[in-house]
Amino acid sequence: MPINVRAVIFDMDGLMIDSERLYIKVESEMASERGRILTRDVIARMMGRKPIDSMRIFAEDLKITEPPDRLLAERDQRLLIQMEHDLQLMPGLLETIEKFRGRYALSIATGATESFLNLTLDRFDLRSYFSVLVSSDAIVNGKPDPEIYLKAIKLLDVPADSCVVLEDSGNGVLAGRRAGAYSIAVPSEHTSHQDFSPAHFVARDLSDACAHVFAMTSN
Repeated sequence: MPINVRAVIFDMDGLMIDSERLYIKVESEMASERGRILTRDVIARMMGRKPIDSMRIFAEDLKITEPPDRLLAERDQRLLIQMEHDLQLMPGLLETIEKFRGRYALSIATGATESFLNLTLDRFDLRSYFSVLVSSDAIVNGKPDPEIYLKAIKLLDVPADSCVVLEDSGNGVLAGRRAGAYSIAVPSEHTSHQDFSPAHFVARDLSDACAHVFAMTSN
């Protein structure tokens, strides 16, 4: 059924940028150095959450006794080095936001920190596309809690049922759905095994998601 889409909210990691492989690389190395193996199930639980919550899961599930805040500092230091040398946009992103610009209000709601959000926006000159930016620094509860999307929707000043959320993770899709938005899953090779049953639509890629938004909108 057509809906009156007024805003589109993007997740960032794995949806806008090909960063999940960098997170997995760094976290797998950290686990290996401690005699542990980071499994796909643990990775799935970590995705989309606040960084400190992700590292709590990392420590608890892998039975690592180091404090999560120390693990997070190590991870972020390593991740920053990786991103400085090997960060790429996901296929179809620029074309999608160009098509959406001027038609819908655009926002980013990311479980990443503000520093990583700013790195991405400045590296790829994306800041002008988005009117509302929300990072994990601005919330208490990470995805799958809907807090980050509720905050973005409030700042956009549009009804939740006029918002489309684009997400690559099961946690993110569930958060968008719980916030009352129309949730589109765009799975990546790193998340395709996750549970996307809460999604209103599962897209093949960003171009497919873009086409679906245009096909269903009534405005």
